Amino acid sequence: MKFPVATVMLVSAAVAFVIWDQAQEEAPPLDPARFTNLAANPMERGAVVDWAVEQVPQLCEEATGSVAGSEAHRACVDTSEKRESSCRRAMADQFPGLVASEALFRDLSITTMNCLVPQSARL
Repeated sequence: MKFPVATVMLVSAAVAFVIWDQAQEEAPPLDPARFTNLAANPMERGAVVDWAVEQVPQLCEEATGSVAGSEAHRACVDTSEKRESSCRRAMADQFPGLVASEALFRDLSITTMNCLVPQSARL
């Protein structure tokens, strides 16, 4: 029987990546004041979407009328996490890479939030 060198290499690379990823520092939360002068200091679309994703727990509290930790809130957050990758792709298709105006920021953030926690969930 031949030793599976390729498999061992791939598994080793995957383990090394996981260890490296765990060792990375988490980025500090984005300061909302950073969004005040976008014309002079535009933001990347991904940073705005990241900020909108950070708002999901509060959005789920509003949408469900439940406090964090409740079953309804947890289900809302779980559903949002499942939708995140498709919402990110949709935002990449609909909006430019740089957000350089307040109106564009507003449209991108509201559209992202509505994608993550659909309006119909907010009763």
